[in-house]
Amino acid sequence: MTVAEVIDCCLSKKAVEQTTPFGPEVLVYKVVGKVFALTDPDEYPAFVNLKCDPDRALELRDQHEAIRPGYHMSKKHWNSVYLDGTLPADLVRELIDHSYDLVVKGLKKSDREQLK
Repeated sequence: MTVAEVIDCCLSKKAVEQTTPFGPEVLVYKVVGKVFALTDPDEYPAFVNLKCDPDRALELRDQHEAIRPGYHMSKKHWNSVYLDGTLPADLVRELIDHSYDLVVKGLKKSDREQLK
């Protein structure tokens, strides 16, 4: 997947907003104000930081060289997914979904209800 495809995938989710709280170069994707993805489209090599279940994060890092502990994030809860062409697009999409779902699961019930 390309960075543009990752951005499109993030923006296709319900109630997502793109923000730039760290300056114009870092794009941050939030659902109901909570971050689930970050990327810098001009960074090389391109990557996206995604939230991940801690056990699964370790498993993914062991299985894929292009998945590493989250750059400038909690290494326990975030992975940096490098878009170097070695990961199947379906896996990257699934990891975006997983990150989004984890964040939605952590929202207050009233906020989750808004997403239905």
